[in-house]
Amino acid sequence: MSSSSENASNLVLDVCAAVVFHGRRVFLATRHPGAHLSGKWEFPGGKLEAGESLEQCILRELKEELGWTLHSPRELFQLTHSYPEKTVRLHFMLCADDGADSPVPKEGQNCGWFTLQEARSLEMAPADRAAIEKIPFP
Repeated sequence: MSSSSENASNLVLDVCAAVVFHGRRVFLATRHPGAHLSGKWEFPGGKLEAGESLEQCILRELKEELGWTLHSPRELFQLTHSYPEKTVRLHFMLCADDGADSPVPKEGQNCGWFTLQEARSLEMAPADRAAIEKIPFP
């Protein structure tokens, strides 16, 4: 789509979301201030850029947003979620953390490690809420 006047409901964005475990906890972050669904919890990540693989996308996004270097991403599953203004196709990517560095929020977001029960109690973005039940918690 090249025109902003085209029907926004036809817009489908591919987005990668990181699933990172530390023991029995998964890493989640809030949507940064000013973003769509600002303050809602999500699996961190971002939009796929032209010519980029899913693996390249998630590693780039985590480095940009959290200064975090992860490894060995692989797709677990996809979910498609429609919002009034767009549809997102989320690629949930399991990533390995070798502990070389730690996530540091660079965009004003909150973040933390959560058990499945804790994650279920958070105010999550709708697509991420649907994903939480599909994530293979250890």
